[in-house]
Amino acid sequence: MTLDPETDLKLERVVDAPRDLLWLCWTTPEHIKNFFIPAPHKVTECDLDLRVGGRFNTVFEVDGQRMDNRGVFLEIDPGKKLVFTDGYTEGWKPAEKPFMTAILLLEDVGEGKTRYTAIARHPTKEIREQHDQMGFHEGWGIVLDQLVGYVKGLKV
Repeated sequence: MTLDPETDLKLERVVDAPRDLLWLCWTTPEHIKNFFIPAPHKVTECDLDLRVGGRFNTVFEVDGQRMDNRGVFLEIDPGKKLVFTDGYTEGWKPAEKPFMTAILLLEDVGEGKTRYTAIARHPTKEIREQHDQMGFHEGWGIVLDQLVGYVKGLKV
């Protein structure tokens, strides 16, 4: 995949967690609530319809404020690739102010480890810069650390 440095941000790490459990967490509302936003902020609601065109809706609580996030899944390759965007909402209704399309790639690297790649594609250079200044790498890194810690505590 070719990235555009003007509009794309990327976080890639090899993590000590199996790909199937990372996938399970990213595709199950009860699990998403445990890692999807850096603590102490919270995901208070999550509603998924895991199919292309299906909803990916979350509600965050950030500093006591409610933040509604509406989106849809664009591509799903079970266990390997998840693409979602806030550029549309369910029913392919265009969003008023799209922020990004997220691409999550999971690849086995052996011994229960996974290459985890998160890409955020933005509609403009300015929005990409805004996301970078908001702390994309730090924030998405915290989310990944929270996810790996959560996966280690799962009893599957």
